[in-house]
Amino acid sequence: MKTWTLGLGAAVLCLAATSADAADAPLAGRPIFGIRLRFEGVDQDQTSVLTKQAAAVTLRTVVGWETKPWHGLSGLIEVEDVRALSQRYAVNVPGASTPPLNGVDKARYPLVNDPQTTELNRLQLTWAPVKAVSAIVGRQRINLDDQRFVGGVGWRQDEQTFDAARLDGAFGALKATYAYIDRVNRVLAEERDWRSDSHLLTLAWTASERLKLQGFVYALDFGDAPANSSLTRGVKASGALRRGPYRLAYEATYARQRDWRNTPDRYDLDFWSAALAGTRGVYTARLGYERLEGDGKRGFTMPLSTAHAFNGWADAFVQPLGGQKGFVDGLEDINVSLVARPKVRVAGVSNLEILVRRHHFRAERTGARLGGEWDAQVQAALTPKVTAALKYADFQRAARTPAGAAAPPASRTKLWLTLEYRY
Repeated sequence: MKTWTLGLGAAVLCLAATSADAADAPLAGRPIFGIRLRFEGVDQDQTSVLTKQAAAVTLRTVVGWETKPWHGLSGLIEVEDVRALSQRYAVNVPGASTPPLNGVDKARYPLVNDPQTTELNRLQLTWAPVKAVSAIVGRQRINLDDQRFVGGVGWRQDEQTFDAARLDGAFGALKATYAYIDRVNRVLAEERDWRSDSHLLTLAWTASERLKLQGFVYALDFGDAPANSSLTRGVKASGALRRGPYRLAYEATYARQRDWRNTPDRYDLDFWSAALAGTRGVYTARLGYERLEGDGKRGFTMPLSTAHAFNGWADAFVQPLGGQKGFVDGLEDINVSLVARPKVRVAGVSNLEILVRRHHFRAERTGARLGGEWDAQVQAALTPKVTAALKYADFQRAARTPAGAAAPPASRTKLWLTLEYRY
């Protein structure tokens, strides 16, 4: 891995020098720079282990460079650094067998998965000989569709990236993406990265704004986390209709997942989702539904997903990062949200967005009520390069669990304050 990194890094630097012409600086291109300061507070039901409230103050800094294209070739290098200004939180799963990565003494605190780290975030070469075809090799972001199955988990301070080779092609209304993943650089710094022998394939056909059809196959094989290996095949339809001042958007997805390669279990599980959204002026209302099947021993999993965006911001139902098998009784999530983007006339404030969402959770296999959650967020741009956000989540578990049903996660509330600068 070190040899591969050094070789690709040297290639990026050589390309930077080659792409410069007499009128440019020695390293032609553009700088990459960003800073994100965040407070995250977590108040979770206390147990014999969890006796504290979490209060994390973290600072993420990203520095890098992207070269100008030269005969279709371009390079990019990016380093990220995460510092904990307050360490009253646990990273990874607390417990006797898996102590927090930031110290055994942090086991009393709820999770905030933002470890301190300095690492190479991206190092890639891109070749785009024509507009319709591109290839990327190296450490890179891979965000497919809405990131429900594969994404960068950009919400966390340590971004998830992939050591991979990717090929994209467009042929009229048809677009295709294939990627081979050799390593998953997860959000828990290098201590919990996964060795991978995984393949991603997506095909999309856009008939019009009203109809887009997609098919996908994700064959995931992880040497460090065999329980997360799986083969998932699915289809998705989406589109939008416009009638006067109204815009109606829809989407529906079906996928089937089974054991693959070194998975220790044998299973076949389904995933269904659907959403309908209506927009008029500055308001958008959305009704969503998801069903992740469970068989009592294992649940449908999305180990590479940007999961925080889907089943509640409190992350009560995010697949454990330690490599467990999802929510074994499955999950049904019915949610409704309202977004407002008012045009404010306040000095220093633009792109204001206000969101409120309500989730209702049940176990797919047993039908047991698991609880409900309120999410809310206000965010705005203070300058063209500075944004601020206030975000809140409140998950309350169901008071009773039927006999034989898996217990729901603990109740919790979370609060975030974020200030971010991007060059």
